[in-house]
Amino acid sequence: MAYRQTGRVNSRQTSWLGLFALWLLVLLVSLLSRPLLPVDETRYASVAWEMWLRGDLLVPYLNGEPYSHKPPLFFWMIHAGWWLFGVHEWVVRAVAPLVALLSLLATAQLARTLWPDDPATARLAPWIVFGSIFFTAFFSWVQIDLLLMLFTVLAITGIVSAARGRQAGWLLTGVAIGLGVLAKGPVILLQVLPAALLAPLWMRDTFPLDLWKWLAGVAASVAIAAVIALSWALPAAAAGGDSYREAILWGQTANRMVQSFAHAHPVWWYVPWLGVLFAPWILLPWLWSSLWHSRPGRDAGLRLCLVWMASTFILMSLVSGKQLKYLLPLLPAFALLVARVISGLDGVVIRRRDWLPAVVLLVCGGLLIVLPQTLDRAPWISNVQPLWGGLLVAAAVVLVLLRPASVASCPIRMTLLSVFVVGVVYAGIFRTAAPAYDMQAVSRVIATAQADGLRVASVSHYHGQFGFVGRLQQPLVRLDADSALAWAGQHPDDLLVVITGKKPEQYPMAVFTQPYRSGYLAVLNGRALIENPAVLP
Repeated sequence: MAYRQTGRVNSRQTSWLGLFALWLLVLLVSLLSRPLLPVDETRYASVAWEMWLRGDLLVPYLNGEPYSHKPPLFFWMIHAGWWLFGVHEWVVRAVAPLVALLSLLATAQLARTLWPDDPATARLAPWIVFGSIFFTAFFSWVQIDLLLMLFTVLAITGIVSAARGRQAGWLLTGVAIGLGVLAKGPVILLQVLPAALLAPLWMRDTFPLDLWKWLAGVAASVAIAAVIALSWALPAAAAGGDSYREAILWGQTANRMVQSFAHAHPVWWYVPWLGVLFAPWILLPWLWSSLWHSRPGRDAGLRLCLVWMASTFILMSLVSGKQLKYLLPLLPAFALLVARVISGLDGVVIRRRDWLPAVVLLVCGGLLIVLPQTLDRAPWISNVQPLWGGLLVAAAVVLVLLRPASVASCPIRMTLLSVFVVGVVYAGIFRTAAPAYDMQAVSRVIATAQADGLRVASVSHYHGQFGFVGRLQQPLVRLDADSALAWAGQHPDDLLVVITGKKPEQYPMAVFTQPYRSGYLAVLNGRALIENPAVLP
């Protein structure tokens, strides 16, 4: 299978209308299958709610205290939606999907900037991003990392524009980095600066002779970003108090990189997860063979993608705190790489069937049939029906039976496969688990108690699960298991929320109980807790 740089791919198979339809379909299935999930989604919604309630757009708050873990841009975007449409949950859940859609558009624009004579790559790249199963599953979640992905793509676009002689590219890069800092902190520098500083590697034939002028452009973009970020950080640091100031100016940057207080993992931890990030494309052997024969060393755009991916992966691996979603900004680089290769294979027919994706699908389907009947990790797991695993097995059989396709039809086939798998997971697993993650009922109990003048305390870690969902007007008292009994003795009529592994029949005096994640949640008054202290975790 030879590589031919023709740049022609059937535009009807990769239309924006089809991609938008799939985006909307997955979004609707996600919205209908699950509530806001604790702890991340409910926490971010609660932070936005408390800022809105306080009328404070400068310092994020959670449970009445300054929240230093995230800058405010994502919460400002939620506020913009509330200002336009009112305070609704759907506004909270619409922000990240809209950002994801903008990221697809930005990836296409970057492709056009890199390869202006190859429109096929610009059409294909958004499909590669959306068809990556992690992105398909993730984009409908209330998460901030999609903003980082968007601003990374925009910043790289600015760098490429500057490399083409358009000095305004540095302005775009600086603004994108600054907004990235307001979205997720200085981590965006790890995503963007290596591509700029290593420009001689990917622009080796056309790199500007004046190296100092190039470095001055990089410095100017960083200075623009610093102005944007500090215009919020300095007033917020002054308004939030000493602890908040230390956290946002140092603790949330240097400490996370060297010794993370959350999600700490060894250097090699990301390596096996790359298969998940790049699935299902990584399961296509012909694609890797084509990439090898495409000789990326002769294409400056492909070299940029490789430098971007490799440098970001290495630097992010050196950071102490790790989650797979932190690697999302790698996905556009990977998509551009794959799209460029596919665009050069116009008319080529894949001679092999998709046996490797089918095997993975078969294994996942088998596990989804067997594990719910054998695991006892959460009360809801046994309710997952084997039918859903059977659908994945059936999809694996169909995938093997399908005739080998042309390269041009591969993106739509793999994207449809990812959409189908994510739909099965949402409809089969998340819809079954939803009652154990739905905070509506317990939040109403808490809101009613507070409205009646009762104090409500949370035993063990509280992450804002009830704040936005219950539209709470007051913070909860946070207690640990050791101090809960003493507080209950002083407040016999007030309520405590306890998350426990004990079944509801073990605390019959509870005001409210429900399954919660892998255990149970109970609301008791202080008197009931004193009479039944065994309910404490």
